[in-house]
Amino acid sequence: MLWACILLPQLAMDGVLRHRSDADAPLALLGGSPQRRVLQAVNPAARALGLRPGQSLTAAQALTRTFATADYDVAAIERWQRFLAAWAYAFSAQVSLHYPRCLLLEVQSSLRLFGPWPHFEARLRAELTGLGFRHRITAAPTPAAARVLANAYDGLTIPDSALLHETLGRLPVERLGLPREVAAALTRMGLHSLSQLLALPRDSLARRFSADVLAHLDTLLGNRPLALDFYRPPDVFDARIELNFEVESHQALLFPLRRLTADLAAYLAGRDCGVQHFTLYLEHRNQTASRMPVGLLSAEREAAMLFELPRGRLEYLQLPAPVLAIRLEALELPAFTPEHRQLFDERPQQSLSWEQLRERLRTRLGDNAVQSLGARADHRPEHAWVEQPTELSLPPCGPRPGWLLAEPLSLRESSLRILAGPERIESGWWDGGDVRRDYYVVETRAGQRGWAFRKVGDGGPLLLHGWFA
Repeated sequence: MLWACILLPQLAMDGVLRHRSDADAPLALLGGSPQRRVLQAVNPAARALGLRPGQSLTAAQALTRTFATADYDVAAIERWQRFLAAWAYAFSAQVSLHYPRCLLLEVQSSLRLFGPWPHFEARLRAELTGLGFRHRITAAPTPAAARVLANAYDGLTIPDSALLHETLGRLPVERLGLPREVAAALTRMGLHSLSQLLALPRDSLARRFSADVLAHLDTLLGNRPLALDFYRPPDVFDARIELNFEVESHQALLFPLRRLTADLAAYLAGRDCGVQHFTLYLEHRNQTASRMPVGLLSAEREAAMLFELPRGRLEYLQLPAPVLAIRLEALELPAFTPEHRQLFDERPQQSLSWEQLRERLRTRLGDNAVQSLGARADHRPEHAWVEQPTELSLPPCGPRPGWLLAEPLSLRESSLRILAGPERIESGWWDGGDVRRDYYVVETRAGQRGWAFRKVGDGGPLLLHGWFA
């Protein structure tokens, strides 16, 4: 087997920065008591100003005051880790949150679908970067070894156990994932690498250290299995972004809205499903949140489409008060059927697909302004269709023309060639519109194909009822 470890070293900071339009501005995350606030994490711009994790807020402000602050939220770290686990579920059915701030994925069984590991790894990195999370990725035959290697390497892949033992043997004891006091004791004993540690008699190690140390070493080397609980994504999506200031304009809401819909698209891809209805809540101070339901004509999961529809509706929404936070909730996640496309798409790059155009028109003109044809349970052609705001869905039947004439026209049979028929239709006796007709597919001398009928028992001419495309 091959296990990949995705280490997220700046998960708390990345979770805050991805919601800020000024991500390059200096930022520090604060923790500790109200009496003594301490910098828990800083972004590169703040580090360039001389700020470091562990500094007190007072000491940091003595250096500079040109940086923003936010709370270091432990619950948010766990929430982002679960979100990324749902994203990773698209690549592997075995995703584990066993270690904090990292994901474990069994990737050997996914290589046939996503290609060789270098290509697979590049795709993981590209999507993580697009989502706004810094990362380190390593792969090894055991999940514990993949996690330990991520402490010292990025991009390292160990394909077999022999190479794994050799690589692990060079690791310093501080990077083996052992408790800090155990690593310090081993260093004082003159043991600086795993190979030196394994050269000692096992009984001697068992007398000096707890059984957990030997169990951890056995797990690293694959001699002892690691018990993992695998993640299963929930059946709903609920995400919220708290804004840095009170927002009164629709334009300022577009950035958090785009981030929420992109997160929804990533979540749907991980669960291999779509969404047809979701709700946006715009939260205000001391006032009920503004509710904006969003509905699509079919289940979708493309980020651009999920953003386009609420964006257009947001422009027409009257805000009763400034917005403090925006929340997206999707309670129903139906199955998603990908669109059937040609191998070579000849559509110009700047043109929209029909689905995107349809949703944009519904946003601009209203939900009921865009209609499609639906089937009605009636064999009479002039009564067999109805306008409705749903997808075109016609039952299987014989050939039907795309253009139906409002009034049938007489044809000169001498200039026609009958291609198929007759197809008899007898219906409508219950509503006074009884018809008894024999239909034929005909072709004119010019090559046009039409749909014509003659009333049963009537020797009159054929009547043209429609043209085929």
